[in-house]
Amino acid sequence: MLTATAVSALTIGATAAHADPGAGSDTEEKILLKGSTTASYFWDDGSGRAGDTGMPASGKPMQKGLAASPSWPLLTEGYVLYDGKKMPFFVGDRGPGEPSNRGIMLDLDAKTFAELTGGRFNPGTLGVDGNGGKGHIDVEYVITKWGDGPGKKNHPVPFSTRAWAERDRNPATPPAEEPSEEAAQGGGRLVEAPASASVRAGAAGSDAAGSDVAGAEEAGAQESGVVGGALMAGALAVAGGGVVLGGERLRTLLKR
Repeated sequence: MLTATAVSALTIGATAAHADPGAGSDTEEKILLKGSTTASYFWDDGSGRAGDTGMPASGKPMQKGLAASPSWPLLTEGYVLYDGKKMPFFVGDRGPGEPSNRGIMLDLDAKTFAELTGGRFNPGTLGVDGNGGKGHIDVEYVITKWGDGPGKKNHPVPFSTRAWAERDRNPATPPAEEPSEEAAQGGGRLVEAPASASVRAGAAGSDAAGSDVAGAEEAGAQESGVVGGALMAGALAVAGGGVVLGGERLRTLLKR
């Protein structure tokens, strides 16, 4: 019975601690879509050099972080993960074209690609040097904001489907949020009550019961009082958003 009461107090205390209004989720990044694909790179600055096809379709100047998608709405935002690195992007252009039929569904800007692969951007050739010749890499992508214009708000599809020209009224359902490490461990913070407080609580419990014994009986009553005092302290701590536990005995009971 004591163990069940203590566990109940722990559960209530943990819930109260997680209800802290100061730790709101408004500042947390919302994940709308997750997936993986093969990414290539480009750098279209309107110069006409090295296969440059003109300024990006969004009207934004070519820059680091500007990516091309064959189907996502323009100005969609997110980030890619590769080899332990995380780089942000926004969709500012259309592409890849024909390569998207072969599963290459994201065209990163050359500077981002260079940073991900350990290379360097070459402004003369608009390519990437020093990365071992990598031109394609397998990345994980995360979408955090959809653009407002036409385009498919779901996993990318080839450019030839013309999904980029149609307004999507049925965006992908965001993936379920994974519990934080703190929540997975049960939350709540355990704080050991001072021994003196436990002893006083034990003495009060003995007086209330009218016990005036010595030796082994007195030790048993004191132990019972410690548990009762700890449970009372735990109940009071719930109002403050924490859980207070006292005495080795209570910790032993909770472990069973």
